[in-house]
Amino acid sequence: MRLGTLLGSGVGLIAVAILAGCDSGPDTAKLANTKADAAARLKESRAAKLKAAAKVKANELGQIPVLMFHRIVPKPATTDDRSPQQFRAELERLIREDYVPITAAEMVAGKIDIPAGKHPVVLTFDDSSPSQLTLNEMGVPQKDTAVEILKDMAAKHPGFRPAATFYVTRDMFGKTTREEQAQYLLWLKDNGFEIGNHTRDHHNLRGRTQKEVEEQIGSIAQQISGLSYTNPTTIALPYGNQPSKKEWALRGKLYHHKGAFLAGYTPAASPFSKSYDPAGIPRIKVMEKKGDCAQFCSAAWLDWLKNNPDMRYTSDGDVRTVAYPKYKNPYLRKSYATWSLAY
Repeated sequence: MRLGTLLGSGVGLIAVAILAGCDSGPDTAKLANTKADAAARLKESRAAKLKAAAKVKANELGQIPVLMFHRIVPKPATTDDRSPQQFRAELERLIREDYVPITAAEMVAGKIDIPAGKHPVVLTFDDSSPSQLTLNEMGVPQKDTAVEILKDMAAKHPGFRPAATFYVTRDMFGKTTREEQAQYLLWLKDNGFEIGNHTRDHHNLRGRTQKEVEEQIGSIAQQISGLSYTNPTTIALPYGNQPSKKEWALRGKLYHHKGAFLAGYTPAASPFSKSYDPAGIPRIKVMEKKGDCAQFCSAAWLDWLKNNPDMRYTSDGDVRTVAYPKYKNPYLRKSYATWSLAY
């Protein structure tokens, strides 16, 4: 009887447990509360981001100055040349006006990761001149080259990135041996600079056949890749001239560029804006207000952007969002709608 009673009691307990298990489905109330809490946190986070964006007057649909440099030499011989003193003065102005350098590759990819309230600027150097980069026997950039000045200014002004894009031709900073060329390109790559395509021979691509265009662009792209294990993602078109079909500059058998840069004469559209054209991104010649440059070069355009802050790209500090005033909503590219933060 005792054994039977125990067995009976055990069966009864099991039955109760089974019945209890059958009745204990998911707690829908708790799940609903969890979802509601998550939604509330998301709403609260978005509200905070909107408030922060409005505070700094973020405008990530604004225009970006892409500055075009060539040689940095003690005695400028052409209007394309700048002296080390002039180059330093131009960088000092950018620092005063809250610009932070980014590369051309970062711009076309929409990876503009700079602090809130700051403005991006793209510094580009054409023709791979020794005045831009010359390394001494210790592998250190020589004084008053473009790279040395950039690094020196960044060291003196924390937050100012020593970032730039160097558009390379076969001249390769005046180096002729494969070993030296590789040393220079790898130095740029290892120090956070972008290596871009400027065609092999700097020929005007306008009016040339597709085969000629692809040969000029593809041969230097292949050389850069072989020396630095880097595939250029942007190109600066010689003389700013596009080929007969502008898409030829972006894609060929040996290259695939995400952006093609021209030679002037206005600030560039934001990559998030409907007016952005990756096959024809304008750049600005660096020069004071003289002659044509009274309106179309860097001093004039930087003045204009300063006096028209609503037209200038201003970061919200969050690379995951595209922040801008609500009235600019019609200018947003549809592909960035998910990242939109209109305040």
